[in-house]
Amino acid sequence: MADEDQSKMTAQAATPDAEPPIDGDTAAVADAAEGNWVDRFAPAPFRPYLRLARMDRPIGTWLLLFPCWWSVALAEVSIGHPYPDPWMLAMFAIGAVVMRGAGCAYNDYVDRDFDARVQRTASRPIPSGQVTPEAALLFTFALALVGFFVLIWFNLFTIALGIASLALVAIYPFMKRFTYWPQAVLGLAFNWGALMGWAAVKGSLALPAILLYMGSVLWTIGYDTIYAHQDTEDDLMLGLKSTALSFGEDTPFWVGSFYVGALLLWIAAGFLAGTHLMFFFGVALVGLQMAWQVSTLDISDAKNCLRRFRANRDVGAAIFLALVTDTLLSWWAGLS
Repeated sequence: MADEDQSKMTAQAATPDAEPPIDGDTAAVADAAEGNWVDRFAPAPFRPYLRLARMDRPIGTWLLLFPCWWSVALAEVSIGHPYPDPWMLAMFAIGAVVMRGAGCAYNDYVDRDFDARVQRTASRPIPSGQVTPEAALLFTFALALVGFFVLIWFNLFTIALGIASLALVAIYPFMKRFTYWPQAVLGLAFNWGALMGWAAVKGSLALPAILLYMGSVLWTIGYDTIYAHQDTEDDLMLGLKSTALSFGEDTPFWVGSFYVGALLLWIAAGFLAGTHLMFFFGVALVGLQMAWQVSTLDISDAKNCLRRFRANRDVGAAIFLALVTDTLLSWWAGLS
Protein backbone atom coordinates (compact mmCIF):
# COMPACT_ATOMS: atom_id res chain seq x y z
CA MET A 1 0.00 0.00 0.00
CA ALA A 2 2.85 2.36 0.80
CA ASP A 3 4.36 1.65 -2.63
CA GLU A 4 1.05 2.45 -4.29
CA ASP A 5 0.73 5.74 -2.40
CA GLN A 6 4.29 6.66 -3.31
CA SER A 7 3.61 5.88 -6.98
CA LYS A 8 0.53 8.12 -6.92
CA MET A 9 2.48 10.92 -5.28
CA THR A 10 5.18 10.60 -7.95
CA ALA A 11 2.68 10.76 -10.77
CA GLN A 12 0.87 13.74 -9.23
CA ALA A 13 4.11 15.62 -8.72
CA ALA A 14 5.09 14.89 -12.30
CA THR A 15 2.20 16.63 -14.04
CA PRO A 16 3.15 19.52 -16.36
CA ASP A 17 1.51 22.02 -14.00
CA ALA A 18 3.65 21.03 -11.02
CA GLU A 19 6.12 23.53 -9.56
CA PRO A 20 9.68 23.03 -10.84
CA PRO A 21 12.06 21.45 -8.35
CA ILE A 22 14.11 23.97 -6.39
CA ASP A 23 17.34 21.98 -6.29
CA GLY A 24 18.65 20.37 -9.50
CA ASP A 25 20.39 17.70 -7.44
CA THR A 26 17.04 16.33 -6.25
CA ALA A 27 15.68 16.08 -9.80
CA ALA A 28 17.76 13.19 -11.13
CA VAL A 29 15.91 11.00 -13.63
CA ALA A 30 14.82 7.68 -12.13
CA ASP A 31 16.11 5.45 -14.93
CA ALA A 32 19.51 7.15 -15.29
CA ALA A 33 22.60 5.50 -13.87
CA GLU A 34 23.29 6.63 -10.32
CA GLY A 35 26.19 9.05 -10.10
CA ASN A 36 26.24 9.83 -13.82
CA TRP A 37 28.35 12.80 -14.94
CA VAL A 38 25.37 15.12 -15.49
CA ASP A 39 24.13 14.73 -11.91
CA ARG A 40 27.65 14.98 -10.48
CA PHE A 41 29.42 17.63 -12.51
CA ALA A 42 27.11 19.64 -14.79
CA PRO A 43 26.15 23.16 -13.62
CA ALA A 44 22.68 23.09 -12.07
CA PRO A 45 20.99 25.36 -14.68
CA PHE A 46 22.11 23.04 -17.50
CA ARG A 47 21.14 19.74 -15.90
CA PRO A 48 17.47 19.68 -16.95
CA TYR A 49 18.37 20.20 -20.61
CA LEU A 50 21.22 17.71 -20.51
CA ARG A 51 18.78 15.20 -18.98
CA LEU A 52 16.23 16.05 -21.68
CA ALA A 53 18.88 15.24 -24.32
CA ARG A 54 19.68 11.97 -22.45
CA MET A 55 23.27 13.04 -21.84
CA ASP A 56 22.98 11.22 -18.52
CA ARG A 57 22.22 8.01 -20.47
CA PRO A 58 24.69 7.85 -23.38
CA ILE A 59 23.83 4.33 -24.55
CA GLY A 60 21.40 5.69 -27.15
CA THR A 61 24.08 7.94 -28.63
CA TRP A 62 26.38 4.95 -29.09
CA LEU A 63 23.61 2.92 -30.71
CA LEU A 64 22.91 5.79 -33.11
CA LEU A 65 26.59 6.44 -33.84
CA PHE A 66 27.93 2.96 -34.51
CA PRO A 67 25.93 2.30 -37.72
CA CYS A 68 27.33 5.61 -39.05
CA TRP A 69 30.87 4.55 -38.23
CA TRP A 70 30.30 1.05 -39.63
CA SER A 71 29.12 2.53 -42.89
CA VAL A 72 32.07 4.90 -43.20
CA ALA A 73 34.49 2.05 -42.47
CA LEU A 74 32.74 -0.32 -44.91
CA ALA A 75 32.89 2.28 -47.68
CA GLU A 76 36.58 2.83 -47.01
CA VAL A 77 37.13 -0.94 -47.27
CA SER A 78 35.41 -0.99 -50.65
CA ILE A 79 37.84 1.57 -52.08
CA GLY A 80 40.94 0.12 -50.45
CA HIS A 81 41.70 2.79 -47.86
CA PRO A 82 43.69 1.56 -44.83
CA TYR A 83 41.45 3.20 -42.21
CA PRO A 84 38.30 5.36 -41.89
CA ASP A 85 38.68 9.12 -42.29
CA PRO A 86 39.07 10.48 -38.70
CA TRP A 87 37.49 13.81 -39.64
CA MET A 88 34.43 12.06 -41.01
CA LEU A 89 34.16 9.88 -37.91
CA ALA A 90 34.34 13.01 -35.74
CA MET A 91 31.61 14.79 -37.71
CA PHE A 92 29.31 11.80 -37.40
CA ALA A 93 30.05 11.65 -33.66
CA ILE A 94 29.02 15.29 -33.21
CA GLY A 95 25.95 14.72 -35.34
CA ALA A 96 24.95 11.64 -33.35
CA VAL A 97 25.20 13.49 -30.04
CA VAL A 98 23.08 16.46 -31.09
CA MET A 99 20.54 14.57 -33.20
CA ARG A 100 20.02 11.91 -30.55
CA GLY A 101 19.47 14.76 -28.08
CA ALA A 102 17.03 16.46 -30.45
CA GLY A 103 15.16 13.20 -31.01
CA CYS A 104 14.86 12.52 -27.29
CA ALA A 105 13.68 16.04 -26.53
CA TYR A 106 11.08 15.84 -29.29
CA ASN A 107 9.98 12.38 -28.18
CA ASP A 108 9.57 13.60 -24.58
CA TYR A 109 7.59 16.61 -25.81
CA VAL A 110 5.19 14.35 -27.71
CA ASP A 111 4.94 11.80 -24.86
CA ARG A 112 4.83 14.26 -21.95
CA ASP A 113 1.33 13.31 -20.81
CA PHE A 114 2.07 9.57 -20.95
CA ASP A 115 5.43 9.99 -19.19
CA ALA A 116 3.73 11.79 -16.31
CA ARG A 117 1.65 8.67 -15.61
CA VAL A 118 4.53 6.16 -15.57
CA GLN A 119 6.74 5.89 -12.50
CA ARG A 120 9.93 5.16 -14.49
CA THR A 121 9.51 8.26 -16.67
CA ALA A 122 7.66 10.64 -14.34
CA SER A 123 10.93 12.20 -13.19
CA ARG A 124 12.00 13.18 -16.70
CA PRO A 125 12.45 16.93 -17.20
CA ILE A 126 9.12 17.79 -18.84
CA PRO A 127 6.64 15.81 -16.68
CA SER A 128 8.56 16.71 -13.51
CA GLY A 129 8.41 20.42 -14.33
CA GLN A 130 12.14 20.98 -14.78
CA VAL A 131 11.58 22.07 -18.40
CA THR A 132 8.40 23.50 -19.91
CA PRO A 133 7.02 21.88 -23.09
CA GLU A 134 7.66 25.10 -25.01
CA ALA A 135 11.28 25.27 -23.86
CA ALA A 136 11.74 21.60 -24.79
CA LEU A 137 10.50 22.28 -28.30
CA LEU A 138 12.87 25.25 -28.70
CA PHE A 139 15.70 23.09 -27.39
CA THR A 140 14.82 20.44 -29.99
CA PHE A 141 15.05 22.99 -32.80
CA ALA A 142 18.33 24.37 -31.46
CA LEU A 143 19.94 20.91 -31.42
CA ALA A 144 18.53 20.10 -34.86
CA LEU A 145 20.05 23.34 -36.16
CA VAL A 146 23.46 22.28 -34.86
CA GLY A 147 22.92 18.95 -36.58
CA PHE A 148 22.15 20.75 -39.83
CA PHE A 149 25.38 22.75 -39.61
CA VAL A 150 27.24 19.45 -39.23
CA LEU A 151 25.34 17.92 -42.16
CA ILE A 152 26.23 20.68 -44.64
CA TRP A 153 29.91 19.72 -44.41
CA PHE A 154 29.09 16.56 -46.37
CA ASN A 155 28.36 16.16 -50.08
CA LEU A 156 24.99 17.16 -51.55
CA PHE A 157 23.71 13.60 -51.82
CA THR A 158 24.41 12.98 -48.12
CA ILE A 159 22.75 16.28 -47.18
CA ALA A 160 19.59 15.30 -49.07
CA LEU A 161 19.70 11.82 -47.53
CA GLY A 162 20.02 13.27 -44.03
CA ILE A 163 17.10 15.63 -44.51
CA ALA A 164 14.97 12.74 -45.79
CA SER A 165 15.40 10.96 -42.44
CA LEU A 166 13.47 13.70 -40.63
CA ALA A 167 10.13 12.27 -41.78
CA LEU A 168 10.82 9.03 -39.88
CA VAL A 169 12.04 10.95 -36.84
CA ALA A 170 8.86 13.05 -36.84
CA ILE A 171 6.41 10.14 -36.95
CA TYR A 172 8.18 7.69 -34.65
CA PRO A 173 6.84 8.97 -31.27
CA PHE A 174 3.25 8.52 -32.50
CA MET A 175 3.64 4.94 -33.72
CA LYS A 176 3.10 3.29 -30.33
CA ARG A 177 -0.45 4.69 -30.41
CA PHE A 178 -1.34 2.87 -33.64
CA THR A 179 0.85 -0.19 -34.19
CA TYR A 180 2.52 -2.98 -32.26
CA TRP A 181 5.62 -2.33 -34.38
CA PRO A 182 6.96 1.08 -33.28
CA GLN A 183 10.35 -0.63 -32.90
CA ALA A 184 10.44 -1.13 -36.67
CA VAL A 185 9.96 2.59 -37.28
CA LEU A 186 12.62 3.32 -34.67
CA GLY A 187 14.96 0.94 -36.51
CA LEU A 188 14.34 2.68 -39.83
CA ALA A 189 15.05 6.09 -38.30
CA PHE A 190 17.81 5.21 -35.84
CA ASN A 191 20.00 3.41 -38.38
CA TRP A 192 19.81 5.95 -41.19
CA GLY A 193 23.49 6.58 -40.57
CA ALA A 194 24.22 3.16 -42.06
CA LEU A 195 23.25 4.74 -45.38
CA MET A 196 24.74 8.15 -44.74
CA GLY A 197 28.24 6.98 -43.87
CA TRP A 198 28.60 5.19 -47.20
CA ALA A 199 27.08 8.16 -49.03
CA ALA A 200 29.47 10.57 -47.31
CA VAL A 201 32.47 8.59 -48.54
CA LYS A 202 31.27 7.67 -52.03
CA GLY A 203 28.57 10.21 -52.92
CA SER A 204 26.01 7.50 -53.72
CA LEU A 205 24.45 4.33 -52.33
CA ALA A 206 25.18 0.70 -53.19
CA LEU A 207 23.99 -2.74 -52.14
CA PRO A 208 26.50 -3.20 -49.26
CA ALA A 209 25.20 -0.05 -47.56
CA ILE A 210 21.58 -1.12 -48.05
CA LEU A 211 22.27 -4.56 -46.59
CA LEU A 212 24.13 -2.97 -43.67
CA TYR A 213 21.11 -0.73 -43.07
CA MET A 214 18.61 -3.59 -43.25
CA GLY A 215 20.64 -5.66 -40.81
CA SER A 216 20.91 -2.72 -38.44
CA VAL A 217 17.13 -2.21 -38.55
CA LEU A 218 16.63 -5.84 -37.46
CA TRP A 219 19.23 -5.35 -34.71
CA THR A 220 17.32 -2.34 -33.38
CA ILE A 221 13.98 -4.15 -33.41
CA GLY A 222 15.62 -6.86 -31.33
CA TYR A 223 17.31 -4.73 -28.70
CA ASP A 224 14.45 -2.24 -28.40
CA THR A 225 12.00 -5.10 -27.87
CA ILE A 226 14.15 -6.10 -24.90
CA TYR A 227 14.10 -2.48 -23.68
CA ALA A 228 10.32 -2.22 -24.10
CA HIS A 229 9.75 -5.10 -21.69
CA GLN A 230 10.54 -2.69 -18.85
CA ASP A 231 7.26 -0.87 -19.55
CA THR A 232 4.78 -3.54 -20.62
CA GLU A 233 2.48 -3.11 -17.62
CA ASP A 234 2.41 0.67 -18.00
CA ASP A 235 1.89 0.40 -21.76
CA LEU A 236 -1.11 -1.86 -21.21
CA MET A 237 -2.54 0.59 -18.70
CA LEU A 238 -2.08 3.53 -21.09
CA GLY A 239 -3.25 1.69 -24.20
CA LEU A 240 0.14 1.89 -25.93
CA LYS A 241 1.61 -0.80 -28.16
CA SER A 242 5.02 -2.41 -28.68
CA THR A 243 6.66 -5.52 -30.05
CA ALA A 244 7.26 -6.54 -26.42
CA LEU A 245 3.49 -6.75 -25.90
CA SER A 246 2.96 -8.45 -29.24
CA PHE A 247 5.64 -11.11 -28.71
CA GLY A 248 5.04 -11.69 -25.01
CA GLU A 249 6.57 -14.95 -23.78
CA ASP A 250 7.86 -15.66 -27.30
CA THR A 251 10.17 -12.65 -27.13
CA PRO A 252 13.43 -14.68 -26.91
CA PHE A 253 12.52 -16.50 -30.14
CA TRP A 254 11.67 -13.27 -31.96
CA VAL A 255 14.68 -11.33 -30.69
CA GLY A 256 16.93 -14.26 -31.59
CA SER A 257 15.43 -14.34 -35.08
CA PHE A 258 16.01 -10.63 -35.60
CA TYR A 259 19.58 -10.96 -34.39
CA VAL A 260 20.28 -13.88 -36.75
CA GLY A 261 18.84 -11.86 -39.62
CA ALA A 262 21.04 -8.91 -38.67
CA LEU A 263 24.17 -11.06 -38.57
CA LEU A 264 23.46 -12.61 -41.99
CA LEU A 265 22.83 -9.23 -43.60
CA TRP A 266 25.98 -7.75 -42.06
CA ILE A 267 28.01 -10.70 -43.36
CA ALA A 268 26.55 -10.19 -46.84
CA ALA A 269 27.33 -6.46 -46.69
CA GLY A 270 30.91 -7.16 -45.67
CA PHE A 271 31.38 -9.79 -48.36
CA LEU A 272 30.12 -7.51 -51.12
CA ALA A 273 32.24 -4.60 -49.87
CA GLY A 274 35.40 -6.73 -49.91
CA THR A 275 36.07 -7.31 -46.22
CA HIS A 276 38.35 -10.13 -45.08
CA LEU A 277 38.62 -12.79 -42.39
CA MET A 278 38.99 -10.41 -39.44
CA PHE A 279 35.61 -8.80 -40.09
CA PHE A 280 33.84 -12.15 -40.24
CA PHE A 281 35.61 -13.25 -37.07
CA GLY A 282 34.32 -10.11 -35.35
CA VAL A 283 30.77 -10.81 -36.53
CA ALA A 284 31.07 -14.35 -35.14
CA LEU A 285 32.05 -12.96 -31.73
CA VAL A 286 29.08 -10.60 -31.89
CA GLY A 287 26.87 -13.59 -32.61
CA LEU A 288 28.05 -15.21 -29.38
CA GLN A 289 27.28 -12.03 -27.44
CA MET A 290 23.81 -11.87 -28.96
CA ALA A 291 23.26 -15.53 -28.08
CA TRP A 292 24.08 -14.64 -24.46
CA GLN A 293 21.51 -11.84 -24.54
CA VAL A 294 18.76 -14.12 -25.80
CA SER A 295 19.58 -17.20 -23.72
CA THR A 296 19.74 -15.26 -20.43
CA LEU A 297 16.90 -12.85 -21.09
CA ASP A 298 14.24 -12.64 -18.36
CA ILE A 299 11.42 -10.46 -19.63
CA SER A 300 9.87 -10.26 -16.14
CA ASP A 301 13.01 -8.63 -14.70
CA ALA A 302 13.47 -4.97 -15.70
CA LYS A 303 17.10 -4.89 -14.58
CA ASN A 304 17.84 -8.00 -16.62
CA CYS A 305 16.29 -6.37 -19.70
CA LEU A 306 18.13 -3.08 -19.20
CA ARG A 307 21.49 -4.82 -18.86
CA ARG A 308 21.01 -6.79 -22.08
CA PHE A 309 19.80 -3.70 -23.90
CA ARG A 310 22.90 -1.77 -22.82
CA ALA A 311 25.11 -4.69 -23.87
CA ASN A 312 24.39 -3.76 -27.47
CA ARG A 313 26.93 -0.97 -27.17
CA ASP A 314 29.48 -3.81 -27.13
CA VAL A 315 27.95 -5.16 -30.34
CA GLY A 316 28.47 -1.80 -32.00
CA ALA A 317 32.03 -1.44 -30.76
CA ALA A 318 32.98 -4.98 -31.81
CA ILE A 319 31.69 -4.58 -35.38
CA PHE A 320 33.50 -1.25 -35.76
CA LEU A 321 36.77 -2.56 -34.36
CA ALA A 322 36.50 -5.62 -36.60
CA LEU A 323 36.13 -3.39 -39.66
CA VAL A 324 39.03 -1.13 -38.70
CA THR A 325 41.30 -4.07 -37.83
CA ASP A 326 40.33 -5.80 -41.07
CA THR A 327 41.32 -2.78 -43.18
CA LEU A 328 44.56 -2.17 -41.33
CA LEU A 329 45.69 -5.79 -41.55
CA SER A 330 44.77 -5.99 -45.22
CA TRP A 331 46.68 -2.78 -45.95
CA TRP A 332 49.69 -4.05 -43.99
CA ALA A 333 49.59 -7.36 -45.84
CA GLY A 334 49.56 -5.47 -49.13
CA LEU A 335 52.73 -3.62 -48.14
CA SER A 336 54.54 -6.80 -47.13
